[in-house]
Amino acid sequence: MDISCENWENNFNDITIQVTSPDGESIEFKKENMSNKDKIQIDILDPKLWWPNGYGEQPLYKIEVILKENARILDKRFLRIGLRTLTIKQEKDKWGESFAFEINGIMIFSKGANYIPEDNILGRCNKERTKMLIEDCIDANFNTIRVWGGGIYPEDYFYDLCDKYGLIVWQDFMYACTVYDLNGDFKKSIEKETIDNVKRIRHHACLGLWCGNNEMESAWVEWNFPKTPKLKCDYIKQFEVLIFDIVNEYDPNTFYWPSSPSSGGNFDNPSSEAKGDMHYWGVWHSREPFTAFRKHYPRFMSEFGIQSFPGIKTIESFTLPKDRNIFSYVMESHQKNPTGNEKIFYYIAQNFKYPKDFESVSYTSQLVQAEGIKYGVEHWRRNKGRCMGAIYWQLNDCWPVASWSSIDYYGRWKALHYYAKRFFNPVLISAKEEGTLVKLHIVNDRLEDIKGKINWKLRDNRFNILEEGIRSVEIPRNSTGMYEELDFRKSLSNFNQKSKTYLEYELIIDRKIENAGTFLFVPPKHFELLDPAIKWDIEETTDEFIFSIYSIAFAKAVEIDTKEIDIKVEDNYFDISSGKVYKVILQKKDISKPISMKELRNKITIKSLFDTF
Repeated sequence: MDISCENWENNFNDITIQVTSPDGESIEFKKENMSNKDKIQIDILDPKLWWPNGYGEQPLYKIEVILKENARILDKRFLRIGLRTLTIKQEKDKWGESFAFEINGIMIFSKGANYIPEDNILGRCNKERTKMLIEDCIDANFNTIRVWGGGIYPEDYFYDLCDKYGLIVWQDFMYACTVYDLNGDFKKSIEKETIDNVKRIRHHACLGLWCGNNEMESAWVEWNFPKTPKLKCDYIKQFEVLIFDIVNEYDPNTFYWPSSPSSGGNFDNPSSEAKGDMHYWGVWHSREPFTAFRKHYPRFMSEFGIQSFPGIKTIESFTLPKDRNIFSYVMESHQKNPTGNEKIFYYIAQNFKYPKDFESVSYTSQLVQAEGIKYGVEHWRRNKGRCMGAIYWQLNDCWPVASWSSIDYYGRWKALHYYAKRFFNPVLISAKEEGTLVKLHIVNDRLEDIKGKINWKLRDNRFNILEEGIRSVEIPRNSTGMYEELDFRKSLSNFNQKSKTYLEYELIIDRKIENAGTFLFVPPKHFELLDPAIKWDIEETTDEFIFSIYSIAFAKAVEIDTKEIDIKVEDNYFDISSGKVYKVILQKKDISKPISMKELRNKITIKSLFDTF
């Protein structure tokens, strides 16, 4: 531990350090006649290691440092720290060079999203609001969060919460998407800002990486703007010399990365797929289809996204009934991507039938977003080892708006966040199709081997089973692999058969469904959805409401919703792929205000994609 103090009287002072373990055991260290800068070695026997979410616990040690002159306390500092090793592993391999977080010697696949300021008026931000957001990340199986460089440095409580819940923080410095003239005054400002924030944040267990800026290196290579030799030289001085040197001096244990995306700096192919991290916006900004995600094999995908509208309750917060048209002045004012509405409808047209009304546009746009991000994440997780991160854009909003977020301004989960909970599951089964050939892959992020069974059924839209199979599997720890290959050429020889048939697949571990999915052989707009005639009921326990949901035909993206109260069920936007009863839990603590079962029954609406056209 490095101890430094400012001493204007040149007196010799004493330092007392008290370390309290997560179990409450305390150890005290003392050093007399401390100089202005000193090092004290503290040995902790049998340390309890800090792990990110999904890999272990998050034990934190309390550190209290007291500076005394004789018996008089001059100053004290209190910190919570986690004991771990955490860096970026860069190692040559057959694809180029790895780029992965390595925690306690284990390379992990990073799962999460980009974090932006939680409000456009910072005085409205608070710890409780941030706590709810971080808990929502954990509920959706995140292990990483990227603090985007176009916003602000979060408050101390943000990092405290990430320590507590196990989110590795990719921390950008606050420079993004522009060009800076590194004059003398600006250089002094940069130095003070960087030193202040590095010293403030460096002790946190969650801190995994310092990143110089967002998209400024790639801008010099790929964007069209006036460029001068001085400004280009200033970029190198600022991000590859000045900030690097400060981080190296004040926090040498944390990895520094010059920009995002980057392959290591010096304008050397910053969007390379062979090394470093990558941002990919062909899907969305260039209107490429979802299938384009599979053409890319980045070492770490740190930014990609698709927009959607927020839910109807959020839209009602900023509109009058007359405004509820996507192209109204108010709705367009809540869309800051100049061609955003156009692109949302473009992707709806690629995947779904034309929505019948305004509310259906909101719902369908969220399915577009969720299905598209799922397509990319599942691809990159199937290629774990080559790709070691999928951090989508974006987690949250700073006002109620059409955006790339998975959680809207009011903390309401959009379809994407429910999908993320499933596609970020530590154990994932996914389908990769090549026409009528389907390969079932399993990713195991756990640090132990698992055994289970793949259960699959080819069904028609009335749940009738056309083909089925079951296979026992053993999946090694921290691995990915293809475990089943299915050829449906005979069963699906023409479009008519494909438009009425889907694949249902699930991974069963210890007699429970660990992860599951469905696959359509045509776009949803071409699938012959029948009226599922959804029926449902509710039963109540002390802490929960339990929904029992049933349909008579395949139901796509079933949504449980109410316009009058906020609810967050454990699962939503799910497919009913067989005739069995689907159970969904609603914790009473997750309801915005107390409600009886009778009241809840009268306020709930349950619908599926069939109801939107």
